[in-house]
Amino acid sequence: MWKWQKELVRRQDMTGEFYGRYIDDIFMTWNRSENDLKNLLNDANTWHPNIKLEYKISKSLPFLDVVLTNNNGMLSTSVYHKPAAEPYVVPFISDHPRHTFVNVIQTSLTRALRNSSTFEIFNKERIYITLTLLYNGYPSSFIEKQFRNFFSEYINSSSFLPFIDNETQFLTMRNKILNLPTARQSQVSISAATADIDNDQTDEPQNEPTTTTATTTVQERNKKPHACGNKLIVHYTHEKRFQTFKSDMHQVYDNTFKDTPAADVKLIVGNKNRRSAKTELICKRPKQSLLINKPFKKRQRKRQQSWKKISLIPRTNNQQHQKHNTPVLKSARNINN
Repeated sequence: MWKWQKELVRRQDMTGEFYGRYIDDIFMTWNRSENDLKNLLNDANTWHPNIKLEYKISKSLPFLDVVLTNNNGMLSTSVYHKPAAEPYVVPFISDHPRHTFVNVIQTSLTRALRNSSTFEIFNKERIYITLTLLYNGYPSSFIEKQFRNFFSEYINSSSFLPFIDNETQFLTMRNKILNLPTARQSQVSISAATADIDNDQTDEPQNEPTTTTATTTVQERNKKPHACGNKLIVHYTHEKRFQTFKSDMHQVYDNTFKDTPAADVKLIVGNKNRRSAKTELICKRPKQSLLINKPFKKRQRKRQQSWKKISLIPRTNNQQHQKHNTPVLKSARNINN
C-alpha cells in the first residue's frame, strides 16, 4: 500500500492534483477520464489480498465531516450531515451544567466557520444550527446571547443582528479560527515537547559514573511543586436544585476559615454530570464467566462425576431387596396408623 500510495502521490504532484489521506479515508482530485481512474483503483486492489479499496466518484463527496464540491474547477467546502442523522443535541431541559449548553453552541459555530468556504454556505449552516437548537428546547434569548458572544469581536454592541453580515467579516474571522490549533493539535504538540525534554535529559555519556542516590532523588521530587499547588478541589454531582451550591460553598468556606492559615488555600468547586439512566441500568459487557458459560460447564461436569460414582458402587442382592422393600413398609405403617 505504501509503494502504491507513494507512486500515486508522485503522479498527483506532477499533474498539480490534490491528494489527502486520514487513516483509511482518502480524497483526491482527477482530471483524466473516469475509466482511467477506475483502472488505477482496480489495479491497487490486486496488489495484496488484504488491500480492498472502495471508491466513490462524483462532483460532490463527503470526506470526514466536510462535503467537498467541484464547482467548475473550484473546490467549495461545507459541513457534512449524515442523511440518517436526526437534528438532536443535548436538550436544554436536561440536567446538565449551564456551560454544557454554551459549549454546544460555540462548538457548532466554530465547526461551521472552519468547514464553510463561503459566506453563503456559512449562513445556511448558521440557520440550520439555530433551527436545531430551537427544536431541542433552547430559548431564543439564550441562543441570541451566545451568538452575540461568539461574534462579539466582529460586530458592534449596538448591532441589531447577533451575527456577522458581510463577506469581509466572515473571511477575517475564519482565517483567525483556522490559524488556531485544535484540541488534538495542542495535545500532540505538548506530547512532542515533553518527549524532547525527556530525551535531552537521558542523553548523557554512558561512561560517566552516576552519583545520584535514591535519597537525593526523593528529595528532589519533594522539592518540586505539586500540580494542584495551594488549592482545595471539591467536586459534586450536578443537579438543577443545586444551582447556588458553588457560591454557598465559597461563602461557608470563607466564614469558617477566616483569619486562619486555611484561608490562604484557594477553594475550587467543580461539578460532574449525573450518570444517565442508560449507564445505570444497562451493563455494557457481561462478566467473563457468563460469556464463556463457566457455571453451566461446572454443573454439567459435577453431574457427570456424580453419575460415574453412582455407577461404580456395587450393590448386593440384599441391598437391592432392602431398598425396594423400605417404601412398602413405610406405606404399611401409614395404613395401620
